[in-house]
Amino acid sequence: MSQLFAEDEVELQSLVKQFLRSISDKISSAPSPECAEEILLHLEETDKDFHNYEFVKYLRQYVENALGSVVEEETNNLTREDGQHAIGSGHDTLIHAVTQRTRDSAEYQQMIHTLKNTMITVVESLKNKFEDDQLRKEEMHHEKQHRQSNIQFTDNCSDSGSSFSQSYGFFRQEQLQVLAEKLDSNKPKEVRWEALKVLCRAPTSDVLSCESWSSLRRNLCVALSEPDPDLSDNALRFFAKSLSSSPLNVTREIYTSLAKSVASSFLSHKLSFPSGSATIDINRPEISRLLKQIRLMNDFQKEVTNFWIRHPEKYMEEVIESTFSLLSYHHEHGSPGTERVLEPVHLLALLDVKATWFKKWMHGYYSRAVILRLLERKYKSVAVAALQQCIKYNESCERFTNETTESGEQRSIGLVQRSVYSGKELEYCCFVHSLCVLGKLVIYTNGRKLFPIKIRKYKDPVTLTDLIVILLNIMFKHPRPLDRDCSHTGSDVVSPSTLVMEVLWMLCEQTEWAAECLYQTPVIEKLLAPVIALLNGQKAELKSPAATLSLIADILARIANTDRGLALFLFEKNLAAAHSERTFAAHIIVQFTQRLLDKELPSLCESDMPHSLCGAFILVCRQMYNTCEGLQVLRPYGLHKALAAAWKKTSTLSERVQTPVPGGDAGSSTQELQNMLIWEETLLDSLLNFAATPKGLLLLQQTGAINECVSYMFSRFTKKLQVSSCEKFGYGVMVTQVAATAPGVVALHSSGFIRALVLELWSVLECSGDNIRVVRPKPTPIDPIDRSCLKSFLYLVNLLSSSQSVWELLGRQPLANKSEYTLREMPTSIPDLIDRLIAMNSDVKIHSLFHYEESHTFGLRLLNVLCCNLDSFLLLESQYNICSMLLQSQMGNVTDPDSSEGNIIIDSLSVERNHVLVRVSVVGGPSERRLPPRDLQEGEGEHPYPWPWFSCYPVPRCYTLDPPDILHTSPDSEISAFLSSWKDPKNDGSWMEACRTLYCKVMASKPSVLTGKVLADLLEKVVAHLSNSASECFFSPARYKEEKTVKNAVLSSVEQLGINTCLKYGIYLRLLKEEAANDLALLMKHVKIFLSAQRVKTSSELITHQEGYPGHDWLASTVFLIMAGNIEKSLCLLVSLSSLLTSAFIWPARIHASIHFPKEVAESGIPPVYWCTAHYVEMLLKAEVPLVHSAFKMSGFTPSQMCLHWLIQCFWNYLDWTEICHYICTCVVMGPDYQVYMCVAIFKHLQPDILQRTQSQELQVFLKEEPIQGFSFTNHLEFMGVLEHKYRDIVLADMKMI
Repeated sequence: MSQLFAEDEVELQSLVKQFLRSISDKISSAPSPECAEEILLHLEETDKDFHNYEFVKYLRQYVENALGSVVEEETNNLTREDGQHAIGSGHDTLIHAVTQRTRDSAEYQQMIHTLKNTMITVVESLKNKFEDDQLRKEEMHHEKQHRQSNIQFTDNCSDSGSSFSQSYGFFRQEQLQVLAEKLDSNKPKEVRWEALKVLCRAPTSDVLSCESWSSLRRNLCVALSEPDPDLSDNALRFFAKSLSSSPLNVTREIYTSLAKSVASSFLSHKLSFPSGSATIDINRPEISRLLKQIRLMNDFQKEVTNFWIRHPEKYMEEVIESTFSLLSYHHEHGSPGTERVLEPVHLLALLDVKATWFKKWMHGYYSRAVILRLLERKYKSVAVAALQQCIKYNESCERFTNETTESGEQRSIGLVQRSVYSGKELEYCCFVHSLCVLGKLVIYTNGRKLFPIKIRKYKDPVTLTDLIVILLNIMFKHPRPLDRDCSHTGSDVVSPSTLVMEVLWMLCEQTEWAAECLYQTPVIEKLLAPVIALLNGQKAELKSPAATLSLIADILARIANTDRGLALFLFEKNLAAAHSERTFAAHIIVQFTQRLLDKELPSLCESDMPHSLCGAFILVCRQMYNTCEGLQVLRPYGLHKALAAAWKKTSTLSERVQTPVPGGDAGSSTQELQNMLIWEETLLDSLLNFAATPKGLLLLQQTGAINECVSYMFSRFTKKLQVSSCEKFGYGVMVTQVAATAPGVVALHSSGFIRALVLELWSVLECSGDNIRVVRPKPTPIDPIDRSCLKSFLYLVNLLSSSQSVWELLGRQPLANKSEYTLREMPTSIPDLIDRLIAMNSDVKIHSLFHYEESHTFGLRLLNVLCCNLDSFLLLESQYNICSMLLQSQMGNVTDPDSSEGNIIIDSLSVERNHVLVRVSVVGGPSERRLPPRDLQEGEGEHPYPWPWFSCYPVPRCYTLDPPDILHTSPDSEISAFLSSWKDPKNDGSWMEACRTLYCKVMASKPSVLTGKVLADLLEKVVAHLSNSASECFFSPARYKEEKTVKNAVLSSVEQLGINTCLKYGIYLRLLKEEAANDLALLMKHVKIFLSAQRVKTSSELITHQEGYPGHDWLASTVFLIMAGNIEKSLCLLVSLSSLLTSAFIWPARIHASIHFPKEVAESGIPPVYWCTAHYVEMLLKAEVPLVHSAFKMSGFTPSQMCLHWLIQCFWNYLDWTEICHYICTCVVMGPDYQVYMCVAIFKHLQPDILQRTQSQELQVFLKEEPIQGFSFTNHLEFMGVLEHKYRDIVLADMKMI
């Protein structure tokens, strides 16, 4: 039954009508016919009543009647074929096969053909009835309709409506041809109006695809420009409907037609631009009509970026080109009397004052490339016009100086529901729009290539630098941002200073942009011109000096925050100061800042001068002095002293502010106190930033404000605030820098930082975040230190990296070792942490932990890192007997404790303990000792941990490698011959130069010769020569008379342990014998007496200043080993060395609290190896190995801490003995600055490992636990020579000023 009869067609018409009414809501909400079709296709999925519609029931019954027998027959045929589709998973296959065969049958083809023809007939009948009904309705209601002749500016004529907002219908080609003829401009207005109404109801897709579209489009454009609003508004309504409901391949034609129509209207009307006191009323019919059309274009401009990437580039290019063609319209008025006309850009700027459309177009590369190409090749006039507008506004700023007059247009353009604008207001809107366009152009390379631009009436083309200078001049004339809103968008501020600052901020974000635009001498001169004028006692030509200078400081701070900008300020003489001398920008800025702090500027000496101005310039200085190279330049000005003095004065004044009392003026006193506190915090913050560098930390300590600054830092650190608006990192690096020194760690302790850190660690380690709702069990940690504890672990490593910090926090601090610990008892200090996590010497401590294994593993890992620092280990061992504790724990981890043959149980704790015991018991470099790994072996037949355990000494021999070959006799070598040929070198000035040349030659060719006796002889001769030379003797020549009571001198337990450590290493190297212990102890007593006579008597409360030098004298021990245990030669060498500058850096014990320093430096507790050597290491790293410098900053660790660690213990455990000897010898022969170059060379050598470990967040642990593998002086001596050539004048000169 596939035939349909006449009565079926009538029934179908009724069913289709009913069906369409039921789903009319869904169809009418569709934005386009394509979407409506998509809705119909998926109606069964989205409409729960789909199968209840009578039309659907009819179609289902029709299909069943036509194909039911065919389906049954095909099903029976398939089930008989081997039964393969009958059961199980083959059921789906059966359905698929039946469906396929049914669709291939003749009955199915006949049914589809009949149904299609019938439905076409039904739809055509419905369309005809619909059109007749519509025409009758229009005739009946034509005279009743009331239409407004003057539509307000805020109507909805250009809003994008749906094509289904009217009744939906289909149009034939003949009907559209008739409409095109009716729209002809020769037809009466009523006819054209009726045709436009019908056209607006027609489906856009039908209209745009009809054969008469070209004539329709032409007549529509004519209607757009008609003065009668009935015609122009209806034509615009059709354009709006088409733009909102069509794909880009159609809308681009609509848009280009609209653009051409607007351009034609401007060309034909030549509307006059208001001049003088004249205004323009946007309600004027011709203005209102153009404004609506441009608004429709602007709406489309802002939306088209969402979808044009899905279409061919040529469509997008047509849209962009038509826009630029419209904006290129510029009426040339040559003579002054020629009347100026209104241009499209004026109205576009009025509608989109901040050029949002252009910003969106420039956002993606897809469109940006086309825009820049068109601007360069064809439409450069658009950029020229924008630049001319900025220049014109700048010139108007020069002419008009009355602030009220010049800011009037800014205040008034933002008023709501305005319809009248003056010429100045239009000009200002156009300036804002042009500035926003230029601001987007100059941040892209191809946009900057448009410059220089030739401007009419200008002799020279305008360069990028000229543009920035023009913008700065505008900013100077309008420094104050406006109070009220100035744009139609509701919240954007369009004051000139804000707009200019936005452009400059964007340029500051990328070094490449800033280098071409900002880092130019004319720009810096323009920025600092008012500053120089004020410094010279002149009056700066500024309307609001404080506001303008604050804006200048903001830009200067952003420039100084980049490496290139900082170098521009510090090292380029690009400013003309007094007497036409060129000077550096940094000097001008710091001098001006000091004058502001001291209130010595007459023109800025108002009593109510805002502290914010002074704070803004301090921020600029801060961006310089928080770097090593910047501090080097600014240090002579003593800015830290001026800041400290201002802080102390402010702190005193804030205490004197009267407390508000009832009846008094509480508001003023409260505000005064608040201002004082803000200013006090600004000064503290500025002082704190000196701690960003090692030398700056010394300066901060000397101000006496370090405790207050660290407390302020802690308050911000707990809030996770950034260091400043220019810094992208938090306080991690600064905390690490402070913690490297004794006074710094004491300040951290007193501020509560360490307590907070320990409590946070304990809460993560033992409490496991009780405040977090448990929804699933916490997984068992896989890593030795769980990721949740890693941050706290790294903070502790940074905090305890320096041996001085460990001494201040642990010195004279016994462990609690309580008989009972409650589960709620939490540690609050580092000794408490050691007591609970490391010194597990009782069952009570074990039972007090919720997670014993994880927590104790954490403690052992921390102990391992601590013991990498030899002085820290000696303190821990002398106070807490760490080794005995570990050995006892290993003994308790045996399967049969009562038998000597029991095996140690292999678990994570026993492996960790074994590793720590080997580390602290065996001394040596990468080729001299073997540290057992912490990982278990995998594989069949292999022991999981093949490394031998031990629970008592001695350490198994497998952890000690073969010692190096050291020549104990003087071989026949060139350097030996050189040393023996000169009997009295002190009278020969060229001897030292020849010695250095030969030393470099031998180091480069045969470094193995410089060991043993040759090295000892070289050191003796060189030190003797230098100490006897008046020019080389830096400190007063030492006079040491051996005391008879030296044998009665007492060595501390730390020194005794250090002697034992050195003795073991010397015996391993075959340099010493067992009986050398007494000689080494005697040498240490001599040195102790000798150095104690050269120390100041201090009242410092630092533990490191209480009992001489804190730690072991590793340099004296190294010399003793070099001299093969000869106490006389060792003592003589050390006494002579003490008069040389080199001793201040390679011999920390010699310079500790030395009388040779100013008292404030001697009492600071900060060694010169930190504030001088490490300072320059950081400075050179930034210049020579920038990736390593960045890696340290990202990790929150500092190169200075590792340098301090390596240098204080003379690289013991990090380099092999030969390289340690070469380090000492090189610093003595070549100069102390080679200490800096060597550290830089080591970091460069470690660069691949440093970058890798930074990514895995284990940089600190790697540098401390791992020896320096593969480093050789020979391979890096050339690099050190290059550094000497580049930096010796700076580094060595500063070393001599200690």
